[in-house]
Amino acid sequence: MGRGGGYPLPAMTRSRLPAVFVAFFLAGLACLAGCKTAKSGKGRPDYGRPLPDGAPALLLLGPGEPRPDWSADFENRAEILTALEHSLFYLRRPIAKKYYPQAGIEHETAWLSLERFRELLQESTLGLSFARAVDREFDVYKSAGWDGAGGGLLFTGYCTPILKGALEPSAQFAHPLYALPHDLEKSPDGEIIRWKTVSGQTLPYPNRRVLEASSLLKDKDLELAWLADPLDAYIAHVNGSAFIELPDGSLHRLGYAGKNGRQYVSLGRELIEAGEIPREEMSLPAIRAWGRRSDPAKVKEFLDKQDSYVFFQPIDGNPHGCLDVEVTAGRSLATDKTLFPRAALCFADTQIGGGTKFRQFMFDQDRGGAIRTAGRADIYLGIGPEAEAEAGRTQGEGQLYYLFLKPERVAELRGSGKYALPEKDPKWDKSPR
Repeated sequence: MGRGGGYPLPAMTRSRLPAVFVAFFLAGLACLAGCKTAKSGKGRPDYGRPLPDGAPALLLLGPGEPRPDWSADFENRAEILTALEHSLFYLRRPIAKKYYPQAGIEHETAWLSLERFRELLQESTLGLSFARAVDREFDVYKSAGWDGAGGGLLFTGYCTPILKGALEPSAQFAHPLYALPHDLEKSPDGEIIRWKTVSGQTLPYPNRRVLEASSLLKDKDLELAWLADPLDAYIAHVNGSAFIELPDGSLHRLGYAGKNGRQYVSLGRELIEAGEIPREEMSLPAIRAWGRRSDPAKVKEFLDKQDSYVFFQPIDGNPHGCLDVEVTAGRSLATDKTLFPRAALCFADTQIGGGTKFRQFMFDQDRGGAIRTAGRADIYLGIGPEAEAEAGRTQGEGQLYYLFLKPERVAELRGSGKYALPEKDPKWDKSPR
């Protein structure tokens, strides 16, 4: 990856990269439009609407219901296998069982589905024979979507930005990114956040405004990097990871370590509602231009509306999602993890960028910070300016499918003794398979 040149996107999306905004800035805008829709009966669906209590997140397709063309993505099987290995690594870990069953799917089913899908990718020689085997051996589920009846989802994109910064503070670089503080306690998956005070109490962790106005994080050797602009720091928080381009041109890689557990608020939505930027003009360049022309106190006022605060950690490779495995451009999906099975095989049928068709296998490997619904999903689109541009243009409607082995195939594979989970927590093996 050349500095500032962006991270390679999947083969079918690599050529069209128009520059606009990071979609996470608009998280919640679809819901805003949807709420108006619910009142007027016109326009877009309410993609932010939560599923009713007890409603299934996955709907099993019947024998006669249409399915995607699995064969079209077969030529990209090397990309698929790379992301699949990360999901398999997670599902082989003991902690994965904690989050199953989910949406009616058992852990064994999710794990064996990936084992068998990998075999089909490796053994098949033609896309058509591969697709026939998938249809023969796998059940296909459709996401319940925004309406709970398979009415579709809104797909947006996210990325890992490359931001200019330094390892020491200066007049130019004065906005820090912090490591996870020692007084912040979380569950192994990072979902439950508590503040352990000096008196021994456990309280909700302070919000962004309090953290930045106080000395809670200062002088504790938590600063990992310093950025030139408060909006750059905000972008890093919104995306959950950042690569920092240092003055010597090298990259300092930071990944997600945890957050304060507070509610996510969309900056884009706040700026639109306040009349600062027209909705039709909303983009990352527009937000940056607004920041440059606005009084710093006003910028701080809007940034402080965001209660959520993210903490980082140095990483060697690519960013990790909420499963603590690397995310893969165009192959990793972020969804509501209270609804959908972690690490599972899925297939997205939507558009990215300015209308490029996106129909390919993915893996549910991350959590969307603003996603609390079956009507939303975020596609990870890579690292750097090109990925940022593509993520910014991605706001497409579509369908999301999950694939799991049929019960009789699960029973056959269980009885064969061909696969076995490791007795101990496995170590990541980067050797080719």
